Amino acid sequence: MHLGQIAAEQPGQAAVIMAGSGQTITFAELDAAANRLAHVLYGAGLRPGDHIAFMLENRWEFLAIAWAAQRSGLYYTPVSSRLRADEAAYIVDDCGAQVFIASPAVADIAVNLSAVTPQVRLRLMLDLAAEGFTSYEEVTAAAPATPLPDEAEGVEMLYSSGTTGRPKGVKPELPLTPMGTPDSLYRLVSLLFPPDTDSVYLSPAPLYHAAPLRYCLAMQRHGATVVVMEKFDPERALAAIGTYRVTHSQWVPTMFIRMLKLPAEDRANWDLSSLRYAVHAAAPCPIPVKEQMIEWWGPVLHEYYSGTEGLCFTYVDSADWLTHKGTVGRSLIGEPHVCDETGVELPPRTIGRLYFSGGPSFEYHDDPAKTAASRDPRGRGWTTLGDVGYVDEDGFLYLTDRVSHMIISGGVNIYPQEAENLLAVHPKVADVAVIGVPDPDMGEQVKAVVQPETMADAGPELAAELIAHCRDHLAHYKCPRSVDFRADLPRHPTGKLLKRVLRDEYARASARSGQEIAR
Repeated sequence: MHLGQIAAEQPGQAAVIMAGSGQTITFAELDAAANRLAHVLYGAGLRPGDHIAFMLENRWEFLAIAWAAQRSGLYYTPVSSRLRADEAAYIVDDCGAQVFIASPAVADIAVNLSAVTPQVRLRLMLDLAAEGFTSYEEVTAAAPATPLPDEAEGVEMLYSSGTTGRPKGVKPELPLTPMGTPDSLYRLVSLLFPPDTDSVYLSPAPLYHAAPLRYCLAMQRHGATVVVMEKFDPERALAAIGTYRVTHSQWVPTMFIRMLKLPAEDRANWDLSSLRYAVHAAAPCPIPVKEQMIEWWGPVLHEYYSGTEGLCFTYVDSADWLTHKGTVGRSLIGEPHVCDETGVELPPRTIGRLYFSGGPSFEYHDDPAKTAASRDPRGRGWTTLGDVGYVDEDGFLYLTDRVSHMIISGGVNIYPQEAENLLAVHPKVADVAVIGVPDPDMGEQVKAVVQPETMADAGPELAAELIAHCRDHLAHYKCPRSVDFRADLPRHPTGKLLKRVLRDEYARASARSGQEIAR
């Protein structure tokens, strides 16, 4: 549970392996790097409760920086390396970071943050020192590799991916417990996916996202080796499982879809028999996709539903999922409540907005309005992530969509996830978003925006085929009335579809069209 203890017991064991390059960092090296940075942060005047932020691509130092803050009693915020300068500046300034660490991969953005993040007192850059930055390697090399005298547990303060406006900073309570004190995630991992010092965990997603960061640290607390992919690629992910004999892994459904669409001979190239736990979350998984994954990998799939806010945690293994297809499991943290628009609780199998009671407390940093919007309007102390779903008679939870994705067409509420799931597994579809776009008669029209497997297929014939495919399985009012084709769709690197980007684009186009008609 304490990185220093693990480093003392198994100093030469790999703590981090970079999947692409094969670069290996032992627990002794990771512990020393974290200690050195912890001393640098202390020397810069940071004390428990203060804040750092860092912006870099997937590399081993990412975890060393997180461990340095974690063992210093600090709040720490990883910033997406895919953000624009104004977006990154907003997060660094909003979280109150006093130290900011970056890499050359984001140097152009990082340098531009200096003028708009005045709270930052120390700026460090790995590999080289850009303008306004001090060399990370130089300052850490001069610091002791021994731990701080009074280590205490810090905590990550993560930002939502901003799919409906500015990202929201989720500020949990600062633990400040003695370093090595187990948290709720450590206990859940121990219970559901028990790792040990022989375990190998594959992390294919960006580390700045909640689940990859939290699970990497939890696995290392168990003494397991973490294999980090620099960037997800379906065939290289299979290669990593086979090469490093991966036992544990975590995915999002879009990764499953991309692996399933590999040619059969490529899928058969690698021995995946070492895999005991393939955990997935972050987005709904279409039923046919999960059925195919269980058939391919065996009953090693484990699914959970939670959020950056940490207010709930549901779980289901492969056996229970096969008898309750589509479920995200039964609740282990937080009791679910399904409510109508007025807040009245609904009976089993009735779709409504999901709230949870009894989960950990949280607030959106410096945003009381957003915090209030996440609370039950009847004042019962329940909180919500903004999802819609239902609970069956056995207590299994099913997600149907998000409140913010709802389409209102002719006064009828339509949740696009059903059509999206159908189209996602169509053999001619690489990616898809189903959204509501402005319609002068119906208010909104259901539209599918499709990335075809081959752009040469894009056109009226494929559009008609996809609409007919939906109508063969769904009520017609739920199906797209039109299909647009694109070479790619806006997705967050974690796999989350950025529907807001598409909706805003169509809304602007509709507004321009209306203005031209008026003229």
